[in-house]
Amino acid sequence: MASYLETELGKLRSIILKIGKLAEGQVAEAVKALLSEPVAEGREVKKTENKIDKLDVKIDDICQSVFALQQPVASDLRFIMSAMQISNEIERIGDLAVSVIKASKNIKEKHELISKFNIAEIAREVESITIKTNECFQDMDETTIEEIFVLNNSIKSKSVTAIEEIIGEMKSHSKTVGSGTNLIIALKHMERIADHNSNIAESVYFMINAKTIKHERLFDKK
Repeated sequence: MASYLETELGKLRSIILKIGKLAEGQVAEAVKALLSEPVAEGREVKKTENKIDKLDVKIDDICQSVFALQQPVASDLRFIMSAMQISNEIERIGDLAVSVIKASKNIKEKHELISKFNIAEIAREVESITIKTNECFQDMDETTIEEIFVLNNSIKSKSVTAIEEIIGEMKSHSKTVGSGTNLIIALKHMERIADHNSNIAESVYFMINAKTIKHERLFDKK
């Protein structure tokens, strides 16, 4: 029979997997909104946002309960500490995805701007990094961590280039200022989604290896 601690840790893992999938769905909707593909109704996006918020609170409650009532060993303690951090990162991913959807509604000439500045490739990479990060936690697979870091760097690099080009377009054609500004806002939100996924990968590394590491340092060692 499972102990109270084992039961609570299993529950914690299950909820993190669930909240991760919900946030992944929000990111997918954000990508659709940005690329002018059919998206879920606004109330469905809001409903998912509320579910993520409630599960985030539940994760905190479980972690606090375990700390208060149990004496977890080092490996369990790492998992609990990381779970709280990961939950916070996932909650932010969900919020940022909603912000991308909102910004996308204010982008006119969307098709022209998306195709001109390589936005679709960036958006697909953001969707991919979110999927990989959830798989990384689910499988506790260290081999995917570097892939996540590589994707994060790629997203940052392409986003910086796109933003510079959009600013140039806005300077040349004043009619694109409104849409360009909202597109830049959406891209910055996408960048932050990638950063939060990278942070989750770092937490998984900590769970596995009992070491903290930043992806910059990981690359420096090579």
